[in-house]
Amino acid sequence: MLSRNALVVVADGHTATLFRNRARHGLDLEQTRHLTQQDFADAELEANSTRDVDEAAFAAGLAHFLNDLVLRQKADELAVIADPTTLGQLRKKYHKQLQQRIAKEVAKTLTGADRTAVANALS
Repeated sequence: MLSRNALVVVADGHTATLFRNRARHGLDLEQTRHLTQQDFADAELEANSTRDVDEAAFAAGLAHFLNDLVLRQKADELAVIADPTTLGQLRKKYHKQLQQRIAKEVAKTLTGADRTAVANALS
């Protein structure tokens, strides 16, 4: 089970939704942020890129964002739910400290799912 204030990231190659676990025991997820490709966009790269390049760039940007949160002590424990391709891209970019704080990874597409579906995937 995830600790209180654990960060839960639900992502695909285009968007990511971040939740915090607010429960002392169990899961009570509260959405805290929604990220899109524009949050990590490189206009020059974006103009000439394919879908695969866009998805890889988004995953790299998201990994950098998560690494930064961990290195700044803003996340002690994480769970990552992402489609298998995005999860693979994220893993390549995880900082060692981020790797140590991941409590759970789920290879599943759940972007756009409600909090209950996300909590069920973590159970």
